[in-house]
Amino acid sequence: MRFTDTRNRNVSVSFQQAIFTGLAESGGLYYADKNPDLSQLFDSFTPQTSFNEIATATAYAFLGDELTETQVGDIVQSAFHFEPKLNRLGNNIILLELFHGPSLSFKDFGASFLAASMEAFLGKQSRHAVILTATSGDTGSAVAQAFYKKANIDVVILYPSEKVSPLQEKQLTTLGENIHALEVRGTFDDCQRLVKNAFGNTNLKKSLNLTSANSINLGRLTAQTFYYIWARSQLKTPKSEADDLTFTVPSGNFGNLTGGVWAHLCGLPVKKFIAAVNANRVFLDYLETGEFKPQPSIATYSNAMDVGNPSNFERLLAIYESVDNMRKEIESYSVNSRETIKAISSAYEKTQQFICPHTAVGIVASYLHLKKQPGKIVSLATAHPAKFADLIEKVLNITVPLPTSLKKVQALPKIAEKIDADDEALAAFLERLK
Repeated sequence: MRFTDTRNRNVSVSFQQAIFTGLAESGGLYYADKNPDLSQLFDSFTPQTSFNEIATATAYAFLGDELTETQVGDIVQSAFHFEPKLNRLGNNIILLELFHGPSLSFKDFGASFLAASMEAFLGKQSRHAVILTATSGDTGSAVAQAFYKKANIDVVILYPSEKVSPLQEKQLTTLGENIHALEVRGTFDDCQRLVKNAFGNTNLKKSLNLTSANSINLGRLTAQTFYYIWARSQLKTPKSEADDLTFTVPSGNFGNLTGGVWAHLCGLPVKKFIAAVNANRVFLDYLETGEFKPQPSIATYSNAMDVGNPSNFERLLAIYESVDNMRKEIESYSVNSRETIKAISSAYEKTQQFICPHTAVGIVASYLHLKKQPGKIVSLATAHPAKFADLIEKVLNITVPLPTSLKKVQALPKIAEKIDADDEALAAFLERLK
């Protein structure tokens, strides 16, 4: 497969080039130039096919002209010591639990695959790279865990001061070693702007071999196709549940949704995608009006989705080419704070399950869709509820048990450096890594 630039279709790069470049020279994002028809491969998967087998077969179908099947298998085995799970929430909604990885977030899948891929390529070439990434919550902890002590790689994570949950902050600021956390005096949009501007600094980018682990990186997007394919394979019995599935995706930067769309373009049967958003509804407004108008982000309970200018919108627009084409396959619903809290309460009352606020936004959107069109929905559960224990305990007045990994991280000291939301401040820090 070759990958092109959303802003320059004359560009054609390999997977290796794309993951180490992050952003294209034009400032655009890489996406598949042509998508192979993998429908027969997807149909061959059964409920007995393991997640790693599906990931290896799919990744090799994408990357077989750059890596051998053994090399792809080694990357997958290095990346995934965890897997998704399915969990029924009532008769019509099935939760696709993606929070069983090291940072307890769906982003572990993309970050772990990207880290393993980069380490494999760098090891062959004796090169060093600096990963620069912005986070509104879970990305930072997933990237930190995935790249921790990886050879030949330094990681710099920017996060907005006092705008991520205490546990999320602990997960990304307590590792040290090759993981550098920068606490930015500003919003997530400020962090994202700083990262984009750093990549626009040609001298800085080349001197450091600078790349990103955000959802703008193609390596993360690749792995985000795997669990959609796996979920469909698990639902082949009864067969009716596997055909024409609807997926609901809690959406902030829209990388998770774009991964599902990519799987669909390669032959995965999907009836509809539902982009569940919170008060940050620029994508929903685009579907309704045809105009994309980025806005300052609004703080909500589902903080990892508080994005006013989603990066992957550019990929989606390049794929669909028009709002009319996008509307045929994607719907969107905006869920407010009251509805989010009610969904957390309702899920516990009905099933004794704790759900995080991001997952709650997806569940509300799923029910709104089901009112219009009955059927079966796979709704992505994106983060472990214990990461938002403070909120959930206020809502339910019940103690949320913490997994062992979170208990350990709570006791560790924070290692972070505060900087202003200023390009020069970031550049000065990066220069120290040379």
